[in-house]
Amino acid sequence: MDTPKPLDPSRSEVAHIGKSVLIKGELSGSEDLYFDGEIEGSIDLGSHSLTIGPNGRIRANVRAKDVVVNGKVDGDVSGSERVELRRSALMVGNIVTRRVVIEEGAFFKGQLDIQREAAKEIPKEVPRAAAQSAAASTPATAGAPQGTLVDTKR
Repeated sequence: MDTPKPLDPSRSEVAHIGKSVLIKGELSGSEDLYFDGEIEGSIDLGSHSLTIGPNGRIRANVRAKDVVVNGKVDGDVSGSERVELRRSALMVGNIVTRRVVIEEGAFFKGQLDIQREAAKEIPKEVPRAAAQSAAASTPATAGAPQGTLVDTKR
C-alpha cells in the first residue's frame, strides 16, 4: 500500500492510523492525518488536513483545515478550507466549509453551509471628518423625501 501524500505539498509529515485501531474519545493533533480506523468522539486537527481512508468509520464531529472522506462519517464536518467526499464516501451530518467537492457516487445526507471569505470589517462609526465631507458633497435633493418601490394610487 502506498504511503498517503499530504494534501499540501509543502508539508511532509502525515500521521497514519490503520484500520485495526479503535479510538473512543477526543483525537487532536498538529500534523496532517490519514485515518483508516474507527473513532467515536471528536477529531480536532485545527489548521491541518484529515484524510479518512476507505475503511475509516467516524462517529464524531470533525474539525480540520481540509477533510477528504473515502469511508463512512456519522457527524458534522467543519473544514476551514475544503471538504471533499469521494465516490466511496457515505456521510450523514452537516458540512461547513468554504469549498466542497462531492464526487458522483458519494452519499451525503445533511445540510451544506458554504462560508464566504471573511469580509473586511466596516467601521461602525464614520469618523467625524469623513461624515462632514460626505455631507458637503451630497446633492441638494438628498434631503427630499424618497419614494417607495410600491406606490399606492389614491
